Amino acid sequence: MRVAKEYIDTAGKTILVTGSPGFIGANLVLRLLGEMPSGKVLSFDNMNAYYDPALKAYRLSLIEEASKRSGAEHTFIKGDLSNKALIEEIFQTYHPDIVVHLAAQAGVRCSISDPDAYITSNLVGFYNILEACRHSYDEGRKGVEHFVYASSSSVYGGNKKVPFSTEDPVDNPVSLYAATKKSNELMAHAYAKLYNIPCTGLRFFTVYGPAGRPDMAYFGFADKLLKGETIQIFNYGNCKRDFTYIDDIVEGVYRVIQGAPRRSVGEDGLPVPPYAVYNIGGGQPESLMDFVTILSEELIRAGVLPKDFDLQAHWQLVPMQPGDVPVTYADSRGLERDFGFTPRIRLREGLRKFAQWYQRYYGVSLLP
Repeated sequence: MRVAKEYIDTAGKTILVTGSPGFIGANLVLRLLGEMPSGKVLSFDNMNAYYDPALKAYRLSLIEEASKRSGAEHTFIKGDLSNKALIEEIFQTYHPDIVVHLAAQAGVRCSISDPDAYITSNLVGFYNILEACRHSYDEGRKGVEHFVYASSSSVYGGNKKVPFSTEDPVDNPVSLYAATKKSNELMAHAYAKLYNIPCTGLRFFTVYGPAGRPDMAYFGFADKLLKGETIQIFNYGNCKRDFTYIDDIVEGVYRVIQGAPRRSVGEDGLPVPPYAVYNIGGGQPESLMDFVTILSEELIRAGVLPKDFDLQAHWQLVPMQPGDVPVTYADSRGLERDFGFTPRIRLREGLRKFAQWYQRYYGVSLLP
């Protein structure tokens, strides 16, 4: 069902992006700084060591360079989502017009070994942001015009119906990470209803690309293959993933930011929740075996691996890991219907760009 939108012009606005030195966050901030002729972008993150902080610092350096060429100001604030007083102070000082909440403890497998981090960041932290959005309207202030937040394809759990639609029930998570993301959607809906806050959730499907997360398969595989180590391919290779290139994700988020669910009043005289959820996925699931093959070919092409590299000698087929699912597949028709956008970048093109970046960043090359 089409969701009526209220257009938001980002020019001159103050936009808070949490998780900004993260993979999606950094690329979104770069896009905003490139597009906004005026206004302010606030970056927020705790710069934790879930993966190499040097990669986050690298992304942040790209943001700082871009800010010198932008008409918009940029401010980075280091802090933790669980620090409610700090979140309140940021809102009281800067009065953000738009909040894009991407900061979270990510990763399915890590949620099994370190569940506390997921409760603290994904539930307590999410609540703190929602509360700050709620109180942004105090004393008759205009407040937050649009709260956009990251959900995940993980909420679909073991859903056997494909492609995954936002109309499908998502009540059977198979990991704590997925449960926290589903909880975020429920919390946002409650705040949309109670406080008339326009909220949009985005279910991302296996995001990849240059300067991505090292805990993701494509990055970890590149590291291991470079070292001549063996990679493990789960479910004996019988997995399919709907890979989505980072530029497609950012394009989707950027468009969504500008289209907040329109506020309206129901027959009971109470607000109809200005709330929406969208999938952002490639819409073309790829076999894990094909994915690994293409990755190795592009690493060879970029000079990271030798031309005679024997991929099969470096893989091991193993059973499914707890918390994983065999297939992810996005039905992104809602995004296309309401925002005129469908992800377009195919896997080989995306992995080629990753391999080229990987070669430059790590300074490895076997090319003459």
